[in-house]
Amino acid sequence: MSSNDATTSSPRASIRPVEAVAGFLAAAACFLGGFELFYRPFRLAPLAAILLLIATLMTREQQRLVRIGFAIVGVCFVAGAAIQVLTHHPLF
Repeated sequence: MSSNDATTSSPRASIRPVEAVAGFLAAAACFLGGFELFYRPFRLAPLAAILLLIATLMTREQQRLVRIGFAIVGVCFVAGAAIQVLTHHPLF
């Protein structure tokens, strides 16, 4: 085995910085989506959706995370709005 074999890595092993930033944006949007359950969903949902749209435009490899993020934001928006109405808290 040559020393060159140990230093080479597959192209899939390293992630581009753009992909990493897009993944971070999608994860931040998922966090905001979950936080909608507890704090004013009409303020947080647009911000989370904007972050997900930016992540969608930035990456092709993180699309699964982006789709999961849209699902989380949508479900938590509806559930958070229902919780806020039932508990008589402000929606925005």
